[in-house]
Amino acid sequence: MALTILTAATAQETNPLLQDFDTPHGTPPFDRIKLEHYKPAFEEGIRQARLEVEAIVANPDAPTFENTIAALERSGALLEKVSGIFYPLTSSETSPEMEELSSELQPMLTEYSNDVSLNPALFERIKRVYDERDNLALDTEQAKLLENTYKGFTRNGAGLDEADKERYRAITTELGSLTLKFGQNVLAATNAYTLNIPPADAHRVEYMPQFARDAMAEEARSRGQEGWTVTLHAPSYIPFLTYSKERDLKEQLWMKYNAKCYEGDELDNTQVVKRITELRLELARLLGFETYADYILDNRMAGSRATVDNFLNELLVNTRQWAFDDLDDIQRYADGMPDSPERIMPWDLHYYDELYTTSKYDLNSEIVKPYLRLENVEKGVLMLAEKLYGITFRENPDIEVYHPDVKVYEVYDNDGSFLSVLYMDYFPRQSKRGGAWMTTFRDMYTTEEGTEVRPLVTLNFNFTKPTADTPSLLTFNEFVTVLHEFGHGLHGMFAKGTYASLTGTSVYRDFVELPSQLLENWATEKEFLDMFAVHYQTGEPIPAEIVEKIIASKNHMSAYSNVRQLSFGITDMAWHSIGRPVDGDVAAFEKQAMCETQVLPYVEGSCFSTSFSHIFAGGYAAGYYGYKWAEVLEADAFSLFKQNGIFDRETAESFRRNILEKGGTEHPMTLYVRFRGHEPQTAALIEKIGEGR
Repeated sequence: MALTILTAATAQETNPLLQDFDTPHGTPPFDRIKLEHYKPAFEEGIRQARLEVEAIVANPDAPTFENTIAALERSGALLEKVSGIFYPLTSSETSPEMEELSSELQPMLTEYSNDVSLNPALFERIKRVYDERDNLALDTEQAKLLENTYKGFTRNGAGLDEADKERYRAITTELGSLTLKFGQNVLAATNAYTLNIPPADAHRVEYMPQFARDAMAEEARSRGQEGWTVTLHAPSYIPFLTYSKERDLKEQLWMKYNAKCYEGDELDNTQVVKRITELRLELARLLGFETYADYILDNRMAGSRATVDNFLNELLVNTRQWAFDDLDDIQRYADGMPDSPERIMPWDLHYYDELYTTSKYDLNSEIVKPYLRLENVEKGVLMLAEKLYGITFRENPDIEVYHPDVKVYEVYDNDGSFLSVLYMDYFPRQSKRGGAWMTTFRDMYTTEEGTEVRPLVTLNFNFTKPTADTPSLLTFNEFVTVLHEFGHGLHGMFAKGTYASLTGTSVYRDFVELPSQLLENWATEKEFLDMFAVHYQTGEPIPAEIVEKIIASKNHMSAYSNVRQLSFGITDMAWHSIGRPVDGDVAAFEKQAMCETQVLPYVEGSCFSTSFSHIFAGGYAAGYYGYKWAEVLEADAFSLFKQNGIFDRETAESFRRNILEKGGTEHPMTLYVRFRGHEPQTAALIEKIGEGR
């Protein structure tokens, strides 16, 4: 016994994850946290959480909201703390060792989660409180937590008999491992491929923009190669498709990107996809739902599969022809050029679209990028938040970061009180997954003593790194991405409430994109651009005529982009509306699902489902439609800003008070109507897409 006590005490003293963080605002001490600290910290977190749950069950007093529902919400604090650090880092600063540890931890965490969800004595206490809910005089937040807790337990198998509970355990354990494997395969496949153009083929890159050549040369140098290297990471992949004339190389690159994890090798995800969807169907049936989509949508703003299918179909029917018109415009332009393809293929679109935009609007990425230096964009976005909400940002070098590229700010409210820590991680690396996302190292909550614990928010991007000669210059779309993720960031930073599971971005999936997509609207507002967009070499402000061209072109290809997004949402719904397991080819299933959304020619051998991380590894299963759903909300919401002024503090304060601060404390439609005064209409988005046609 003495040895055990000594070992535990030693672990407590040497493992920073098991100690209180003596850091600014309780931020993670990344330089002290080592890989070997995580597993024992997870094990201790699970041990403590189990004891806390056992104490709730063993309480001799009659179950109440406080001794059962609130106590359960506050249980597992150490486990939440460790998970909140480890899992964000598996996306932004991973390693083979961390991925191996993730695989090892997954069954442990699933087992613990199932032991809680399937505990009959615990569920009995929860049910007794729930059955008395009308007599408890709960406030709105307490009532929502009680509803979520009860519903969460029933959705996680608490009402099943013992045999079905065991099957539920087996399904969720296997699903946890499979979704983890899916994401790891996608990252590995993305990192595995490079296209190198040797010095002898310099003519194949010499006409490309300097920034693209510099980035490709830097990529080659970093890999010990000569010449110019392209990868499947977006800051490398997209510029090559946009500026290169080498159709053979672009086709090769496009095929590699669009057949990730569909090549029959050790990273192939075809069987993983089929097994995930099979298990999800079985899980749904076990819980009394016809399909997995029905199960998911029972807990979403949309409410039902029929609502989502009708929503997606309405958008498709009303915009599909416009999408073909968009592509026809590009095709006609290409037809007038020498050596143009008879029919534009997917690997041609970026190139001809860039030329077309330059021709029609006298605008292209190279005209705009000098005015979108990353540092200036960051300054502009922070200024926008200050102007709308009165908050301020102070960079603090004393707060530790997990990678040298990361910048960190303290955020203060308009009354000077501390609001949040904000980490900004801009550049790609092999240890970081692709895309852009927001997450937290710690969510906001209020302690039992009434102390607010403020959030630690992180925004992640994959922009081209500066070179020795050129700073990081963003494309207009990348600038929009900064606004998008910053909108999520505001949702996290402004969080208010008592319970972490209800604050910040802890909302329905089809509501979470409203703050992010709303903020994108400022990208084409001249008043905003004039605040920060200056030429990185001359310091001259962005000319009015360029801003006017950006505004004139903002609806360019909007219908095509809309239908492309619909294709993802429709394919997602197809995978999760199956009534029996898919035993055929994954690509064939995908092709059939998205045939009505196919605008560009279909390419045999391509398959995006096998790398569709949003739905097979990222929590958006039967939920990808939410991006379009949120576009309807934001189109309607931004019209109020346009009506009252894009910097109107009263409108911004209403959005903050009714949407950003509220998190998931009330139903999202209730919150939206409180802000806007009416329910959103699909017509608002269709009208926006159809502007100028």
